[in-house]
This record gives sequence, structure tokens and C-alpha cells, in this order.
Amino acid sequence: MDRPDPALRASVTMTAAGLAAAWLRGLGSRDVTAQRRLFVFPHAGAGASAYRLAAYLPDTVEVCTVQLPGRESRFAEPALTSLDEAVAALAPLIADHTDLPYAFFGHSMGSLIAFETARRLRALGTRMPDRLFLSGMRAPGLPDRDPRHTLPDDELLATADFDGVDAELRELLLLPLLRADLTLCETYTPRAEAPLPCPLTVLAGSDDDSVDETELADWHRHTSADFQLHLFPGAPHLYVRGTERELAEMITRTFPARG
Repeated sequence: MDRPDPALRASVTMTAAGLAAAWLRGLGSRDVTAQRRLFVFPHAGAGASAYRLAAYLPDTVEVCTVQLPGRESRFAEPALTSLDEAVAALAPLIADHTDLPYAFFGHSMGSLIAFETARRLRALGTRMPDRLFLSGMRAPGLPDRDPRHTLPDDELLATADFDGVDAELRELLLLPLLRADLTLCETYTPRAEAPLPCPLTVLAGSDDDSVDETELADWHRHTSADFQLHLFPGAPHLYVRGTERELAEMITRTFPARG
């Protein structure tokens, strides 16, 4: 049998590395010191730069933030409107980087993607996350309160926080991105599966008017392991901005280093 061309093997490896780098910002940033990884899944309309957790976590934790198509360095790519498509792309990339103990942190839309990615990793038979930190989102299967993805542009704009953003940028880039992300969330229907074996920590701001404590507590049905619920006092839906230090400290306490 002919041996594979070394140049071809190198090309495939480079392509795979480039794909992982596009989707997982920060991958390899702490190669020398990393003992754990935290994969971060941003909220609707946000890119990887919206989260600054790495600055507040020890250098033993490598933070890899998911960069979905349609934003920041990937603005020229069409945004995804299917959660299944996002998970199908992400899960194999993450599966290739589970050599260290790792956890997921997802906020709002990111919670759903993190949850379904963990399910897909289980189906792939790969190493599972040590813990899922799921933030600012009601449990899967509960109805959306006020679906927005089909609203006319002017009504959808009225629901968005685009204050101070250039009107052309808002209408040409941010509004279509927001609509795509809302479509991804609001058309998602979870399949019936066994609870995950991963512990869950569910988080939210106590003043988040998009989700209540009962909807957050319902996540307990999706784990067969430990479940914790933590509310940040007086914080709104996007509490992550400005609470990075406290959030990082809580993650570090709950996701300790292992030998």
C-alpha cells in the first residue's frame, strides 16, 4: 500500500488547525502553563471579544472562546440559523482538544449551544466536560416568552441595545446577525435524551427579567450529577460584562485543578 504523501498530511493538519483557530479563539494561548481549559460560548449578537474572562483566570486555565460565523474576524461568513449546524461544526473541534480537564461556560444563546455540544460529545464517545456553567437562559424545552426572530426590522431594532452604533452598521451587519442568532435559539427543539453525567452550575443576574428562578432551576432535569444555582445580586441579563472577576473566581472555585 502506498504511504500517504507527507506534504498532503501536513496540508490537512494545517487546514484542521486553521479551522480550530477560527472557531476557538485563544486555543493554544497558554500551552506551557495550561492544566485545564474553559470553552466559552457567547450570547446572541456577540463575538469572542465580548468576554474577558481570561484576564481574571489563572494561567493554568486556557480560555477558548467560540467565534461563530458572521461576527468580528468572521463577519464575511453567513451567520448560522440552526443550532444543530453550530453543534455539528463545533463538537469535533472541541473533541480534538479534550486532552486536559475542561469545562463549558455559556451565556444565554451560548448556554443552549454549550448544552447541545456536550450532548454531541457524549454521542461521539469523547471525554466529557468536568462541569457546565450555564448562564442567563431558561432550561431546554421551556417555551420562549416573546419570540422575536420574525419581527419586522423596525420592531426588532426597538428590542435591541444598539445605542451609539452607526446606523449603517446597525442595519447592514448587526440586525441580520441578531435575527440569525434569535432564529437559532427560537427554532431549537431539544431531543429527548438521558440527562448528562456532567455537573451543572446555572447562573443568572437576580434582576434578569428574561428568565426567572423557576426556569433556571428546571435545568436540574438535564443532569444526573451535581446541580448548583447561583444568582448575582442586583445584576441584569448581561451581568457578565463588569462581573468577570467575580465570575472567574466562582469558576475557579467550582472547577478546581486536578492532578
